Amino acid sequence: MSSGNESHASVPTTTEVITQPSQEDLSQALIEIVTESWRFARLFGRVLDQLAGDEQPRYRSQCDWFAKKLEESLRKVDLEIVSVEGHPHDSGLPVTALNLQAFKPDEPLIVDQMIEPIIKGPAGVIRAGTVTVKRVQS
Repeated sequence: MSSGNESHASVPTTTEVITQPSQEDLSQALIEIVTESWRFARLFGRVLDQLAGDEQPRYRSQCDWFAKKLEESLRKVDLEIVSVEGHPHDSGLPVTALNLQAFKPDEPLIVDQMIEPIIKGPAGVIRAGTVTVKRVQS
């Protein structure tokens, strides 16, 4: 049964030329899939926190399995998702802090929440993350 959400690509005829996506296009598609999968798993985890205690374990283990499979698959292509939540924020971190302008330049800050993960490859950072920061509590 169809959910109605599938896209129906046209089937090429024998006279059409089929072009292959470039390596760059494939890499960008993979990075987007990784980012959105990470975001979805985090959202699903927050939804699980709202469930009654007896319903949580089954769904939590499925979410954990998904995250584990994502990490395993990324390792096969030398990619890694990096989270810096709870780490001190400094200008050397490969992140964009959405709320940085709300603080003084010399104010000690920590990364409060990852909005998008850092994605690292064998040569270094492939995609910088997006975060929010907060003041360090003394």
